[in-house]
Parts: sequence; structure tokens; C-alpha cells
Amino acid sequence: MVKKYVLVSGGVISGIGKGIIASSTGLLLKTMGLKVTSIKIDPYLNIDAGTLSPLDHGEVFVLNDGGEVDLDLGNYERYLDVTLTRSNNITTGKIYRDVIERERKGDYLGKTVQVVPHITDAIQDWVERVATIPVDDSGEEPDVCIIELGGTVGDIESAPFVEAMRQFQFRVGHENFALIHVSLVPTIGSVGEQKTKPTQASIRDLRGLGLTPDLIACRCEKNGLDEGIQSKISMFCHVQPNQVLAVRDCNSVYHVPELLKDQGMVDYLWKRLNIEKTINISAPLKQKGVEMWAKWNQLTSSQERLHDTVTIVLVGKYTNLQDSYASVVKALEHASLNCRKKLIMKWVEASDLEPEARSANPVKYHEAWQDLCSAQGILVPGGFGNRGVEGKIAAAKWAREQKVPYLGICLGLQIAVIEFARNVCGMPEAHSIELDENTTTPVVVFMPEISKTHLGGTMRLGCKATLFQEGTENSKLRKLYGGGSEVLERHRHRYEINPEMIDKFHSKGMQFVGKDETGQRMEIVEMADHPYFVGVQYHPEYLTRPLKPSPPFMGLILAATGDLENHLASL
Repeated sequence: MVKKYVLVSGGVISGIGKGIIASSTGLLLKTMGLKVTSIKIDPYLNIDAGTLSPLDHGEVFVLNDGGEVDLDLGNYERYLDVTLTRSNNITTGKIYRDVIERERKGDYLGKTVQVVPHITDAIQDWVERVATIPVDDSGEEPDVCIIELGGTVGDIESAPFVEAMRQFQFRVGHENFALIHVSLVPTIGSVGEQKTKPTQASIRDLRGLGLTPDLIACRCEKNGLDEGIQSKISMFCHVQPNQVLAVRDCNSVYHVPELLKDQGMVDYLWKRLNIEKTINISAPLKQKGVEMWAKWNQLTSSQERLHDTVTIVLVGKYTNLQDSYASVVKALEHASLNCRKKLIMKWVEASDLEPEARSANPVKYHEAWQDLCSAQGILVPGGFGNRGVEGKIAAAKWAREQKVPYLGICLGLQIAVIEFARNVCGMPEAHSIELDENTTTPVVVFMPEISKTHLGGTMRLGCKATLFQEGTENSKLRKLYGGGSEVLERHRHRYEINPEMIDKFHSKGMQFVGKDETGQRMEIVEMADHPYFVGVQYHPEYLTRPLKPSPPFMGLILAATGDLENHLASL
């Protein structure tokens, strides 16, 4: 079967938007009826993203198979509506581990194992193998594989991957391999002049490494590329003017596919990869693609016309880098778009809500509490470590007592239970063993099967079933999920609610409406006498889609706007 590969590389600076451009390219090809998969290459030595700090690298995204991967794979899943595997994320650590294990087994027959050819061959073999894995409900091999090369061309750590891709273009053939290079065109000085030198230098580096760009995606400010800049880049970078795309800053990342399509990206790739003559696209897939594009257009156009707002406060500990909560933000965006509301997010650092902050930084303390008190909805996402925990507990207490819609995710569920235990159940010392090993009232305990010595890949990870309990037919969240008896969601946690204390919580009005298959692990908590007070042990944000928002987030937005009861009555 003929397979097409589109490599997306980046120059000048990291974090330039390669992930969005790779996702948008895949979406555009999928709307033409092609089956698309994606691979993210991360040049770091970590085996996976599981042990990386969110402040260092953004959120850790979890896949169905339990793979802890780069947040860009979340973009791919959301844009393409596919289900990827841990193998779709390649790291230097994975490749070197693979090669060293083979060397120890004697697979290289006494040869000296080197970066070229052994590491580069392993990279190419990995890409070819993963490109054949079905990722959508068709169960068929993808037609196109989008490969995003993380980091910046010229980095020491990405050199083996660049060399592997240089060889790969000959391995698969010219008409099966295209390269999109994302570069920066900065605006300098008081006159606001755009400079092309960084792009010229980046392309020169790329060509020096043996790769020639087919399309140059120029990141620039809101007005796009100035007159003459496109032809200048075309001339100095040895491409046609139609191969230079202006990717300006948009109001929303959901507009990027339209921006690229309007500049002829699809037409160019169609001809460059000779798709017409080499891939047979079925009529049903073509029709599905047309419908997908119509829905996407409807989504982006309706976003521009939204006037009614909804204010959600996110109380977290990694708020200095908003990418730490990328999927949570997307889930809120998707839910508010589907409720036809314009999302206003306020970020509150949890530690600013704590009593100590009143004396240490009174301005931040009062601003944080002002934001919390004016919120229409409060969200406490997952996290690790002790910092900011008392602030999150204070936020959960405010939401419960003031009847403000509340959604707690993973640690957010545990926080809500700790607060309830302390202030309703008469357990002032209630705490989590994760946060206080010596607590006399352990409301949250370590899961017995989890390793205490190894951190990477040892949590309860991946897609697991949550069963709604008997007598929970009136549960708000169960209705939002469609009223079924179980839901499948992705997990990432080491700690759980202490099952020995459940009866006491039940007697005081906190209901655990969802549990795992054993009935011992608490998955969903709800309070019946509250407009919307929900905690979930899993991470529903990982399965949100622009056209299929996550039910717990839909519930939060609907409750925050006062529409939840009407919505539930209409189901």
C-alpha cells in the first residue's frame, strides 16, 4: 500500500506552533477523505513525558493504552478524532533503549553500533511500523502519516532524527515525502519592519542537513506578511511564492486550518504527493470528509458571533505556564462553544488563596479571592505535591457552601472529599497520605498495586471502566453521559479515596455514584443538594473533541450559566 509522509520541522525558536500546523495539515487532508495518523518526535532522553514537570514541558497527555506523551498528541487526537498509541510518540530514550537491547541480544552480529546507520535505521523502522497502525473506527491502515519533529533544526539532540529523515525521503520516494518547515518572521523596531533573515538562516541550516522544504509556514503577527516579504522569502529560500504560507496570529487555533486552506496548502500537497493517482479514496470517506469540514467551519464561524459569556476560575498550582492545563482549557472551550457561550477563564494560583498569602502578598491574596468569589464555575484540576493544597481545599469549601458549580478532576476530587471530611464529617485532621504521610485520618490512601520506588509509567494509567452504582439514575453526571451503566475514561493517579470511610461520607450527603469494576475504587462523587458539585478520579479532558465535548465539562458550563436543569430535562 502506498503511504504518504508529511514531515513538519521548526526553525528559529522552539514553541513556534509546529503542533497546531501539523494537526491542521492532518485535518485538511482528512476532510479530503484520506485516513490520517500522526507521530510526534521528541528529541529528549526521557523514555516518555511521565516524569516531566508541567512547568518545564506543559501537560502530560495520557492515551488509551496508558502512554504518557507530549501534549501535541492531544492536539492530533482532538483535530483528527483518532485514537493514538504510545508508539506514536518517539523519544531519543525509546530509540536508544531499543537499539541497546538489540545489541545486548547480539542482533548486530558483532558490528560496532553507531548513530549512523543503527540509530537512524531504528528511527526509520519505527516510523514505518507506526504509520501502518489503524487509528480510527474504519480499522484500516492510514493513507498519510504526519510526522512532527520536536525542537529546532540545528539542535544537537535532534541531529540523529534529521539525518534519519534525510535518508527516509529516499527510502520512501520523492512523491511520498513532503516537508513543511515552520519559521518565524519577527517584527522589529518602532517602524514595525518584518525581518526575513531568521527564516533564511533556518532554511540554510535545513538544506545543509540534506532536507529541502516544500512549504515554508511563516509565523507572523496579526496582519500577516507585509508586501514583498513573501517574494523575498521565495527568492532567498529557493521556493515558489505559492510555497510560502503566512500563518498569522489568530483569535483561535481553530481558525488555522482555514487559514492554510485559503492559501492553497491542500492543492499543493495533492499535486506534490500525487494523491489523485496513487490513493483510491472511497466515496463514503469523501462524503465524511465534506461533512467534517462543514462542521468545523460552523464551529469556527459561530465562535466569532458569541456574545454571552461564562466565567470559569481554574484553581491550580502550575498556572504560570498555561500549557500545563492545555487539555483542560480545550475541554472548557469545547463545552462552552457547544453551549454557545464565550469562555472567560481566570487563573488563580492555589497558594494565593491560603492564609499565609494574606501577610506575604496581600494584593495577590485579595485578587485571588475576588476572582474566586466572582466565578460562575470553579474547576480544580489534577496535580502532584503539597504546594497550594490548602488553597484548593478553600476553593472547594467556597464552592460547596456558596452553591457555586464545581468540577474536581483527579486531585480535585480528592480535595473535595478532604474538605467535606474536615468541615462536614467532623474530621479536622483529614488529609491525604500523599501530602501528609503521618496523618491520623487518611481520607486519601496509596493504591496497593502501585510502585513506591519508580515514578515513570507506574501509576494507574490509561482507559478504564467506571460503573454507575444502583440507585444513581438521577445522577446529573450519569444523565450527561447518556444514562448508560458505565463510561470509559482515561486515568492517571497513584492515590485513591479510602474505601473504609465511604459509609460515613454517604451518611452526610456525599454520594459516590461511580466506582471501578471491583466496587472498591471511588471514581465519581456528587452532591445531590447542590446545583453541580462533581468530582471525578479520571481525566475527562483527554477525550474531549471540538465537535464532541466532554460531559463533565458540559455539566460545569451548563450549571454555570443556569441551563443545566433545562438541558437534563430535554435529554
